[in-house]
Amino acid sequence: MAAKVLITPEQYLATHFEREPELVHGELVEKSLPNLSHGKTQQRLCVLLSGAGCGCTEVRMKLAEDLFRIPGFALFERDPEEELPRSPPLLIVEIASPDDPVLDVEQKLEEYRAWGVAHVWFVEPQLQKLYIYDHGLINVAQLELPRFHVVITPADLFG
Repeated sequence: MAAKVLITPEQYLATHFEREPELVHGELVEKSLPNLSHGKTQQRLCVLLSGAGCGCTEVRMKLAEDLFRIPGFALFERDPEEELPRSPPLLIVEIASPDDPVLDVEQKLEEYRAWGVAHVWFVEPQLQKLYIYDHGLINVAQLELPRFHVVITPADLFG
């Protein structure tokens, strides 16, 4: 069995990658390649949440000293001051790709929750299902940000 090659956060940040991986406790973790449903869902999230703050897609974030994640969509209440956000956004949405292992997704969602993200959502475009994450995935009929009077239904997101 081959030994895992670990890299430091400094090496990770200094390396140019063709497709940006995440860094999880010294290991590079490749993200699944998005498909058309994934891309369309990201675009719709940008439109649906445009009035609620600063929305962005695929932005690398530093959750801990050796933990860098790249969520599908993040919503900040205001523009982050840093190019590499180190403070949790208001909302993170992970969008399923067909080859995403469920345990890996749940681990990532838990890391966002533990980091202090107030709203953690998971969206499955292929199945047109919506979930919130709170120590586990909870299937919901709609996603809500009550403070901003935002309600997103499957028809809004996948229609």
